Amino acid sequence: MSLFGPSRKEPFGTNADVMHQAVDATLADADYQRTPVPEQAQLGFKNFVGMYAGEHTAGTELMIGPLFVAAGVSAFDMLLGLLVGNLLAVLSWVLFTAPIATRERLTLYYQLERICGRKLVVVYNCVNGVMFCLLAASMITVAATAVGVATNISMPQLDDVYPNSLGWVLAVVCIGALISAVAAYGYETVSHFANIAAPWLVAVFLALGIIALRQFITATGTEIGSFSDLWALANNDIWKGGEPLAGKTKFTFWHVMFFAWFCNIAMHLGMSDLTVLRFARKSWYGFATASGMYLGHFVAWIAASLLYSLQLYEDPSNTEVLPGPMTYKVLGVAGVICVVLAGWTTANPTIYRAGLAFQSIVPRASRFSVTLFAGALATVAGMFPAIAMRFLEFIALYGLLLMPVGAVIFVDFWLSDRLGFRSNYAERTGRSFNPAVAIAWILTLLLCFASVIWGGVQIYFISLPGWLIAAVLYAVMSRILYQSDKAAHAAANA
Repeated sequence: MSLFGPSRKEPFGTNADVMHQAVDATLADADYQRTPVPEQAQLGFKNFVGMYAGEHTAGTELMIGPLFVAAGVSAFDMLLGLLVGNLLAVLSWVLFTAPIATRERLTLYYQLERICGRKLVVVYNCVNGVMFCLLAASMITVAATAVGVATNISMPQLDDVYPNSLGWVLAVVCIGALISAVAAYGYETVSHFANIAAPWLVAVFLALGIIALRQFITATGTEIGSFSDLWALANNDIWKGGEPLAGKTKFTFWHVMFFAWFCNIAMHLGMSDLTVLRFARKSWYGFATASGMYLGHFVAWIAASLLYSLQLYEDPSNTEVLPGPMTYKVLGVAGVICVVLAGWTTANPTIYRAGLAFQSIVPRASRFSVTLFAGALATVAGMFPAIAMRFLEFIALYGLLLMPVGAVIFVDFWLSDRLGFRSNYAERTGRSFNPAVAIAWILTLLLCFASVIWGGVQIYFISLPGWLIAAVLYAVMSRILYQSDKAAHAAANA
């Protein structure tokens, strides 16, 4: 499973891209894995500010920003949607995740085990591990696009599904092998690499956005004498709205808002960040997530979208979403290095986490070999550009798959007594399987997928009703299960 949180040896703040990985070292040493975090190990607010800022200013941003433009978003919808959606994401951490994290101070893994039992935790780990591999695959794809700047290999187009050249496959294999090797050598290696590479990425993203905007002004011959002039440029040339590129869903304000809110639903409403925020001294430290949302999911997305808009303005036929060539045009070799490092600093810890998730399923296997397996899986998946080119849909799917677990934890913690059942079913009964969780999880996903496939609901909008459905299903099934257990106990003692 995704074992997130901070290491006492490597406190948060130096490299935020290891935000969720720092605790993996702690948990690997069994520190606080099954016990609440003690007061002396808790961390201050500024640690989480830096941690979240770096985690959310990474390689994924180089794909997400351009895909907004490809979806035909307008300037108003883009900017307001990001402002509102990121605010809702921050409030989700503050109001839902942090209060439980700072009261229980347990890892997500142990919290789930107490509620649903070991068997369902294994299922969760398997799903999480596979999704981590696919996330890492998209970042290997991002890093591999930098190879095309210096070579003549044929790189994937916006609508490509399969590898389109041997050169592309070899580039992905080389990048994936290097990333996997770094991840396999463990947390210290991952952390050391990321601490060196990541601190300047935020500055580079800012530079990319400023220089791209300046080039845009020059290319269009626009005179910028006031904010209204800048807004006219944004409306007419950068985020023009209109029809999306072929094969892409048209994005409105609601698409942008819900995507910004729910692209990290697995972490906030899905409760993965219980393991991170259990180290926070106060629950209001959840506001530290604003650093990641507004530096990464606002500034960095806008900067990346400017790169793609500039490319389309200069050559409307060039619809390729290739971070390597786009950043090279604006920032030269420094831009290419940024692409490689941004991809690496995301893929490295993600493969490491995938290895931990898989190792929890087969604990006798060495972490080194399991991590190499996860890296190989991510590398093979990275050869297929469809994952990166449809990254918005992938992120929505990722959150959807794990979202019901967060609803279960929320209901079990806050509402169990009020709704007539007892919390922590697996711990209380000594059972390794909680059917109420299984039914809520499976039925929620079936209803959500049916709504998307046959009901015409877009995947970007289904997670919110899905979370509510999962909460209701779990509450109902838990009450039924509790009453059944009471009746069985009474009959046995009669």
